[in-house]
Amino acid sequence: MSALLNTIKTAITGTRFGMPIYTVVVKTEIYEERRYPETKWVSTKVEGMFHKESRSTGFRRLFNYLQGDNKPSRKVDMTAPVATKIFPGPGPNCESMFTVSFFILPENADNSPVPTNPDVYLETWPPLTIYAKQFDGSPSDDNFVSNAQELGQALSGKNINPNVWFTASYDSPFKMFNKRNEVWYLKLDEENKTKSEN
Repeated sequence: MSALLNTIKTAITGTRFGMPIYTVVVKTEIYEERRYPETKWVSTKVEGMFHKESRSTGFRRLFNYLQGDNKPSRKVDMTAPVATKIFPGPGPNCESMFTVSFFILPENADNSPVPTNPDVYLETWPPLTIYAKQFDGSPSDDNFVSNAQELGQALSGKNINPNVWFTASYDSPFKMFNKRNEVWYLKLDEENKTKSEN
């Protein structure tokens, strides 16, 4: 009940969840180029045809982890964004691989509870350079795709893997206005290459 009340409070007051820090390297009319330090996340993989359904499945697993589905049955603070990496299937009628991730606050990174669900795992992201395009509203899968296409076009000639991209949602589903949503591509330098290909 307290978790639900906190979510409603966030929706009403606009209070932000804890988020990873980053430095904006370049800002254009369409995107930001950001530099992130090493971060820790709790993640789960979901195979599916559709982003929304797959992300919802992953979200439920990870939310259960936050609510105590872990050792030692400890509650963990909700954070933002809910990041979803999309690795498309080999064809239009093939399932894609969606990796849904919650950020772990730095103060919890060294003593994070161990997931008890075998489909949930802890992982460390190396320092990353991310190209991010932000937009508001409650987007459909088509909106995410169209924004990713626009970002991809704006990054023409940049060193990215155009076949692997991320969605990122920062706000509670109860928040009505000024929702922050993003699509990401990773800059392919030596540190980022492994993250984009896994």
